[in-house]
Amino acid sequence: MRPLTERDVRASFVNCTKGEAKRLAVPRDLADRPWDDLDFLGWRDPASPERAYLVAEHEGTVTGIALRRATRGTKRRVMCTLCLTTHDEVSLMTARKARERDNSVGAYLCADLACSLYLRGRKDAGPGSRLQESLTPQEQIDRTTANLAAFLARVL
Repeated sequence: MRPLTERDVRASFVNCTKGEAKRLAVPRDLADRPWDDLDFLGWRDPASPERAYLVAEHEGTVTGIALRRATRGTKRRVMCTLCLTTHDEVSLMTARKARERDNSVGAYLCADLACSLYLRGRKDAGPGSRLQESLTPQEQIDRTTANLAAFLARVL
């Protein structure tokens, strides 16, 4: 992914108002992110843990979506629908559909939105979190970006 500025990030959101995009907490360490290893930029709001944000290049444009993390009562291992990492820090996250006020879509995502780093072995989710696959690392990355594109298409 190409490096993004705060301005790029704020302008990319499609499922919230311009005022909401202006007020959301953008990470302060954008310049220090490992952009070459990221398929998308994802982060949780430090002031409001149930809020999360995801920004990716989708169909030639930078597209951002605001997410809401569902609260759950029990800890259990769940598989992320993007990167297929299995661990107990996967949460159901919902996104309001763009241009539709009362409709949303959801997916199980790594709670820290670090899918790209799990795929590349730069972050460890613990034993048994990444299954042995016959796909090459690049094929796994391609699958994840396809899964992300499908989720973004549902939001759009």
